[in-house]
Amino acid sequence: MARIKVNLTLDAEVAQSARALGLNMSRLAEAAIAEATRIERNRQWREANAAALHAYAQEVEDEGLPLAGYRGF
Repeated sequence: MARIKVNLTLDAEVAQSARALGLNMSRLAEAAIAEATRIERNRQWREANAAALHAYAQEVEDEGLPLAGYRGF
């Protein structure tokens, strides 16, 4: 994966503490941004598909699980 430079503004005490502990702030920021991106992408997907999810849940409630008669458990 290619890397690019970006500018971030951090609280001075947070940056100083991270440096003192030898933490890689770039990698930590990258991991936090990747996680926040994943969470937001999932939230947006659920929002965009809420009607279909609700309809399917209602169908299962009304009619049961598809192929439930063939389940071995």
